[in-house]
Amino acid sequence: MSHLPNPFAPGHLLDMEPWQKIQARSVSGRYTRLRWAFVWLTQLAFYGLPWLNWAGRPALLFDLEHRRFFVFGAVFFPQDMIWLTALLIASALLLFFVTTLVGRVWCGFACPQTVYTELFSWIERRCEGDRLARQRLDGAPWGARKLLRRGGKHLAWGLLGLWTGLSLVGYFTPVRELLAALPAGALGAWEVFWILFYGAATYLHAGWLREKVCQHACPYGRFQGAMLDSRTLNVAYDAGRGEPRGGRARQADARALGLGSCVDCTLCVQVCPVGIDIRAGFQAACINCGACIDACDTVMDKTGQRRGLIRFASLEGLAQARPQPAAQPVKATPRPGLWRPRALVYGTLLLATVVALGVGLLQRPTLRMDAMRDRAVLAREVEDGAIENSYQVLLLNARDGERPAANCD
Repeated sequence: MSHLPNPFAPGHLLDMEPWQKIQARSVSGRYTRLRWAFVWLTQLAFYGLPWLNWAGRPALLFDLEHRRFFVFGAVFFPQDMIWLTALLIASALLLFFVTTLVGRVWCGFACPQTVYTELFSWIERRCEGDRLARQRLDGAPWGARKLLRRGGKHLAWGLLGLWTGLSLVGYFTPVRELLAALPAGALGAWEVFWILFYGAATYLHAGWLREKVCQHACPYGRFQGAMLDSRTLNVAYDAGRGEPRGGRARQADARALGLGSCVDCTLCVQVCPVGIDIRAGFQAACINCGACIDACDTVMDKTGQRRGLIRFASLEGLAQARPQPAAQPVKATPRPGLWRPRALVYGTLLLATVVALGVGLLQRPTLRMDAMRDRAVLAREVEDGAIENSYQVLLLNARDGERPAANCD
């Protein structure tokens, strides 16, 4: 497979086409359903957690003014930043571990940029139609119909962005208080600023920039090559089976015509949210969303061919692939190899960090005492000639709710 470009070469990241507006076509299939499952899961958590109460208080509340952070009944203070550091380290190691096994699936299924782009694209399809309808609308002169469709889309985008900003601020100010203060215009200046700022950022990133954020602004896409190897699974086109590509009648014998399995329908390009042609080989811009797999599998079903012309595969797997009869049963997606030095290192570090974090949180004391000597008065003489030292005692209650004095002994 020497004709495939090397995705790990430094210059390959810069090998991109000039900017052009991408109008991705809608697609259905197993990876599309999986991606929407992640959309529902992540957004139910993001929009729903500010409304969840725990013991009469929001379950997640980051009270910056009083420097207390409530997390499902536990109270954290600035002194507990070590736990946030450990959580961030574990999250980074999990990202590295998954990337080593299956490439940029985080980007394709769970990244906030992808999730909100999916939501904004859904609104766009409802307001303006699918790919061809949107392209025709782009070329149509401005009139009542175009203003209505475009205006409705941007209005819905703006409302979703503002609700997203309100939900984010709801993690720092109880969301019920925010909504109660909204009609009276009693929101604080910083609350208004962050609602508008995050809402505008969501509107800009998911509505306008979209794939450009992934290609040019996100640092993850730049250094991911350091975590991949020849056994990492990525969305790939089986050129050995698909080439030479070309159109043919549905019942025609491709082998007799000297053609491969690819009918050159370009659906894999039309559904791609970043506008690449996966048939050109592994590319750094690919976010492993699987949309092209769903589109290609649909075409293979219609032409009576075996699925998997585009699939999750590694460089080694493609190099070892051999053309197989169309009647052969479909093979399952290969499992990523865990017994590799890179995967073992990331997995071991991830496991150690998670265990240390869990044990530390379980053993975290909920009552802390700190005795500090009064430096202003080191010692003083009291009655009967006794010498008295002065200390200040600081008690921290790291449990949500009041603690009776009898329990502080």
